[in-house]
This record gives sequence, structure tokens and C-alpha cells, in this order.
Amino acid sequence: MEDLLIDTREGLAFVTFNRPQARNALTFPMYEGLANLCIAANDDPGIRAIIITGAGEKAFAAGTDISQFTEFRTAEQAIAYEHKIDRILTAIENCNKPTIAAIAGACTGGGAAIAAVCDLRIGAANARFGFPIARTLGNTLSMVNHARLAALIGPARVTDLIFSARLMEAEEMRMAGLLSEILPDHAALQARAATLAATVAGHAPLTMRATKQALRRLSAAARAIDGDDLVAMCFTSADFAEGVESFLARRPAIWQGR
Repeated sequence: MEDLLIDTREGLAFVTFNRPQARNALTFPMYEGLANLCIAANDDPGIRAIIITGAGEKAFAAGTDISQFTEFRTAEQAIAYEHKIDRILTAIENCNKPTIAAIAGACTGGGAAIAAVCDLRIGAANARFGFPIARTLGNTLSMVNHARLAALIGPARVTDLIFSARLMEAEEMRMAGLLSEILPDHAALQARAATLAATVAGHAPLTMRATKQALRRLSAAARAIDGDDLVAMCFTSADFAEGVESFLARRPAIWQGR
């Protein structure tokens, strides 16, 4: 798949979102390709760690490709979409090999969700992270993704990011625990990602597997709360239809709250 490049060498799988002309916006086949790799890696002794990054310096991934939302009309479509995304993110979380997100530029929406479920995140100095949906589409995160983010950066920061529709800059990301390191530029980021992955891949795999599963179990209770009604409310609203239309037309949305 040209939009998703996978290169395995010396025990490391390098996954690149390859749509730089669209700020690496994610199509459904790209999501599925990433999930399939993570599932296959579980039983592949030739893969000891996975690095996920975006092509070019401008974006890790700028969310889901908005053109895929133009046919959304029903609650069933909205809930099926969120369940699909949760299945993809769960495949990344449950991968028994270490996952590293190497972030340059914008890391938003679905791209931010992917980065958030990786085990480690490092970024270039131009990295930016957020979910500007209150300004762009007028949809909502699923209950599971609210729980994931709250566990990672805390409820107050989640509220701030969603309500303000702003993006965290690299240093704030580091202070919030989203990034463990900041590299000066894209080239340095890619080199460090490979070095870090090689280091982690050389450590005791059962220790890392147990740590991943322990942390997931700690947050499991919050993920069991149903939020499909909230997803349906937002995705089937007139505001969401307006958000998609205005985004594709490159004009400000006119919100009505219905």
C-alpha cells in the first residue's frame, strides 16, 4: 500500500503514514494496515519493536481523512466508526512488541489517538498534539478514547485541549508526559527513533509485555462505561454535517448546537 509504508530491517518494523500531500490524513485501509501489522508482529520473531511515523516534516498524521465522513447519516454509522477505530487502537495497545511513535509536525485527531496508545513517544521540535474537533467537525471522542487520554495526561488537560481546540507544542507535550524526548529536527528524530527502538528491543520481552498489560488492566474499568449515546448525538447532528462540509470547503463552520 503506497499510503502506508512498512519496512522491516534488523528486527525493527518501520511504519510510515505516506500521504504528505494530505498531511498524512488516515484512510480506513491505512488504519487496517497498521492494525494488521501489530497483530502479525505478536507471533513474528523477526519483529522486536515497531516505529510509527509520518512522511515529511509537516505531520505525523492529521487525523482521519475527512472525505470519508461525507456519507455519515445515522447513529449506527457513527458508532460503527468509533468501534472500528477502537479495534485499531486496541490492536496497537495489545501488540506484545514495543511501539514507538516518532512525531514531527501535526499529530491530531486519529493520529493523536494512535500516538497516545504507543508505548513511547518522541518528537521533533515542531511536534504539535491535540484534538481540535470543537473547531473543525463538532464530533466527539469515544468513551474509551476519553479514558485513554485521561489516564495518559489527566482529565484537566483533556478538557483544556478539547474545549480550547488548541494544539500542545513540543515542550508542553514533554511536560505533560506525552513526549519522553524532543529532537531538534526530522532527521535527528528518525535517527533517535531507530536507536531507541534497537535499545528497547534488546531488553527482556516478558518484562515489557507484563508492564504493558498491567497498565492496560489498571485503566480497564473506565473503558467499560458506555458512551455510544454521546457518539450518536454528535455524529448525527446538523453541526457535524456542517463541520464536514465547511472543513472540505475550507471555510469556518457555523455552529447551531443541534
